[in-house]
Amino acid sequence: MDYLPRVLEAELDELLASLPALAIEGSKGVGKTATASRRAATIHALDDPEQLELARADPKRLLSSDLPILIDEWQRLPQVWDLVRRAVDAGAKAGSFLLTGSASPDGTGTHSGAARIPMVRMRALAMSERLGTEMPISVAELLKGKRPALEGETSFALEDYTDEILASGLPGLRNLSGKALRIQLDAYLARVIDRDFPELGHSVRNLAGLRRWMRAYAAASSTTASFEKIRRAATGGDGENVNRKAATPYRDILERLWILEPVPGWLPTRSHLNRLNTAAKHQLSDPALAARLVGATKDALLGGDSVGPTIPRDGPFLGALFESLVTQSIRVYAQGAEANVRHLRSHAGDREIDLIVQRDDDRVLAIEVKLGAIPDDRDVRHLHWLKEKIGDDLLDAIVVTTGNVAYRRADGIGVVPLALLGP
Repeated sequence: MDYLPRVLEAELDELLASLPALAIEGSKGVGKTATASRRAATIHALDDPEQLELARADPKRLLSSDLPILIDEWQRLPQVWDLVRRAVDAGAKAGSFLLTGSASPDGTGTHSGAARIPMVRMRALAMSERLGTEMPISVAELLKGKRPALEGETSFALEDYTDEILASGLPGLRNLSGKALRIQLDAYLARVIDRDFPELGHSVRNLAGLRRWMRAYAAASSTTASFEKIRRAATGGDGENVNRKAATPYRDILERLWILEPVPGWLPTRSHLNRLNTAAKHQLSDPALAARLVGATKDALLGGDSVGPTIPRDGPFLGALFESLVTQSIRVYAQGAEANVRHLRSHAGDREIDLIVQRDDDRVLAIEVKLGAIPDDRDVRHLHWLKEKIGDDLLDAIVVTTGNVAYRRADGIGVVPLALLGP
């Protein structure tokens, strides 16, 4: 299929013009290799057994080819990192090396000498990348705090967003639908369990238990459900619980594989907000994986049917998955604007804001997500509360919807359909 341009490309090209080496990391299938290959003269694919064996026999040969050199799935031969780091220390020119990886080898997300080989994250396709159009409303502009006018119309409706949730943001699956897509998503999840876990040194004894735990986690998408609630929701048909000792590695390794990408709680440093809940909000790397794990179909989602294990939530599961889709896109856009994504929830649970996009100076863009076209006063009450609490540190506040028109309410809150929001 045709290559889909990525938001990350502008960041990559800017960094490669100045840095001798760069690592692109993210879950399998998000498009790291395709994007990096377009910037490489030599490609070493270490997921190819023959190439990996040759590299093990003579690792230094990986760096003796025409520049720029791409070393794909570098974590399969971890010493590659130090080889490239030493080449950087020896004076390699800008844009010499690209490393791509689908797992964090040490479980920390960082590596020795990380300052010499910065890492950038690649995620599944954001909405602007899926649609292939320039969006009229920019997250980067909203983060400037000038409260621009919001204009634009889209024909996208709730059914279209449901299709996008189920279609997957993995570029290689975009030409599939129906049974073929479901089989490929099943194969992706099976590979995580059958191959990726062992490759990270964890032999899963209870495969059924791991699958049940992943299904329960998917059911907890867009919630802050406790670890214990998720573990109990993974009870099997025979009443057998997944025990804590087994479940803890499940979560840790899935985070190392970037299959799980929880949204951290926001802890502001410039305001007097206190008693905030630091629990992360659960998200998978692609809402299509969550939908597939719980067996959610389009009809079931649009009909508000109960799917998957029971996890307490506000509203239907389609609302949770729409928030997952919004979160995935906002993370892509925020990274390009050098901002971080968090969520806000008070200890008592009486104040919640779905997404907080935070600049380096701690000023924020606050985002609520609504599965509907027109937010009412109740939908924006926590945005007004945040404005009262942090004043000018609130750069802007919007509600992302499934509606057709972008506008500002009389109170200044922006209303933006997801299909009109871009980097």
